[in-house]
Amino acid sequence: MQLHDRLYIGGAWVAPAGEGTIDVVNATTEEVMGRVPEGTPADVDRAVAAARDAFGEWSVTPVEERAKHLERLGEGLTARMADVGMLVAGEVGMPLQMATLIQGGVPAIVMGSYAETARQFPFEERVGNSVVVREAVGVVGALTPWNFPLHQTVAKVAPALAAGCPIVVKPSEAAPLTSFLLAEVVHDAGLPPGVFNLVSGYGPVVGEALVTAPDVDMVSFTGSTPTGRHIAALASRSVKRVALELGGKSPNVILDDADLAEAVQSGVRQCFLNNGQACIAWSRMLVPRHLHDEAVEIARQVAERYTVGDPFDPATSLGPLSSGDQRERVRDYIRTGVSEGATLVTGGVEPPPGLERGWFVRPTVFAGVDNAMTIAREEIFGPVLAIIPYDGDDDAVRIANDTVYGLHAGVYSGDKSRAVRVARRLQAGQVDVNGGGYNFLAPFGGYKQSGLGREMGRDGLHAYLEAKSLQL
Repeated sequence: MQLHDRLYIGGAWVAPAGEGTIDVVNATTEEVMGRVPEGTPADVDRAVAAARDAFGEWSVTPVEERAKHLERLGEGLTARMADVGMLVAGEVGMPLQMATLIQGGVPAIVMGSYAETARQFPFEERVGNSVVVREAVGVVGALTPWNFPLHQTVAKVAPALAAGCPIVVKPSEAAPLTSFLLAEVVHDAGLPPGVFNLVSGYGPVVGEALVTAPDVDMVSFTGSTPTGRHIAALASRSVKRVALELGGKSPNVILDDADLAEAVQSGVRQCFLNNGQACIAWSRMLVPRHLHDEAVEIARQVAERYTVGDPFDPATSLGPLSSGDQRERVRDYIRTGVSEGATLVTGGVEPPPGLERGWFVRPTVFAGVDNAMTIAREEIFGPVLAIIPYDGDDDAVRIANDTVYGLHAGVYSGDKSRAVRVARRLQAGQVDVNGGGYNFLAPFGGYKQSGLGREMGRDGLHAYLEAKSLQL
C-alpha cells in the first residue's frame, strides 16, 4: 500500500490545506493500492508561489548546472525502474515486464537526454545585426495523464527544467503514484526548492486552479481532445501559452507489396500496446481490398494468442484497463461497432473466461469497417482494432487523413521509397515506416485536433522558451 499524506511544495513535503484523500485502485483486484492527498486551490496557490519564487534564480542558473541536475534525476529514475514498473502494472494494468522497460526505463532515458540537449542548444545566436536570446517562458503548470503517467510527466518536466522554468505538476487522480516517486527522486537529487512542485487532486478543482492561476505563464496538458479544448479556453483568458498533446485515431497503412503477415502482426501489437490505452495506438488498419480477408485472418490469430490476465503474471501479455468506467466505455464502443454493421471477428463485450473480477476487455478485432463508422472515428482507448479495406494508394491516403486527429501513423511496404512517399502524404506528427523505432530525440505531437506544439528533443525544449531579439 502506497500511502502519501503530503504534497511536495517548495522543496519539502508539506501538509495539504484540506483533509480529503483520493484512493488509487488496483486495476486487476479492484482493491485500494494507494492513497494521495486531495489537493485544493489553496495548495495550488502555494505551489505556484514557490515556483514563482524559484524562477528568478533557476532561470539564470548556468546551463551546465541545470544539465547536471537533469543527469542526477535521470540516474535517480534509473535506480527506481523496478518500482515504477510495479506501480504502473497496478495502477494502469500494463504487464509488469513491459511496464518496467517502457514506463520505467524510457522516462529515465528522456530525463537524462535533456542534459545533452540543453548543452547543445543555441540559447543565444547572432542573426544579422541582432542577438537572438531564448529565455525561460516562466512558471509552468503541467497536467499529466494516467496511461503513461511517468513518461508524460517527464516529457514536460525535463524540457521545462532544461529551459530554466520551475514547474507545478498535477498528475491524473487515476494514476498519481509515479509522480510521488518522481518527487522523491527530485528531493534526493537536491533540486533547488520550488523548481519542482507536486499537487495531486481532481481536474475540475486542482487542474482548473492551476490553469487559471495568474502566476502560471504556460500550461502543458496531455489527455483527451475535449478536455484539451476546455483547458485552452480557460488559459486563453489570460493569453497563457498552451501546449496540448491530445487524442489520436491512428492509421496503419499496409500497402499491397508489404509482407502482409509481418505488417499485420506489428499493427496488432502496436494497437494493443498498454492494453490499447495509448494515444498513438494504430487502431485503424488499412489494407488493400483484395487482401482484406487474409489480413483479417492473420489479425484474428494474433489477437487470440494474447494471454489476458494479471499483469504481475509473467505469462500475461494483455492486462486490464485502468478503471471500471474505462472498461464500460470500451464495451460500449464494441456494441456500437456491431450495431453499425462491422463484423466482429474475435473478442467482444463478455469478460475473458475466469476474469470476472478486474477491468478486463478481450482483445477485439472488427473487419469490413467503413471509415464513417463510430469505431473508426472516435478514440476508444482499449484493445479494439478496426480493419478497413481500400482501393489503391490514393484511397488509402484519403481514408487515413479522413479524421479530426493526426497524431501518429504507420506505413508498410516492400519498397521503402514508396512507403516514404505515402508517409509524406499522411497528416500526422509521427509516421513509422516499416516499423521504424521510437526516437525520443525527435519531435512528438499532432496535427489537427491531436494537439498544439511538440514534445521531446529540441522541439520540446523550444516549447518552454521565449525569443528575444537584441537589435545591435
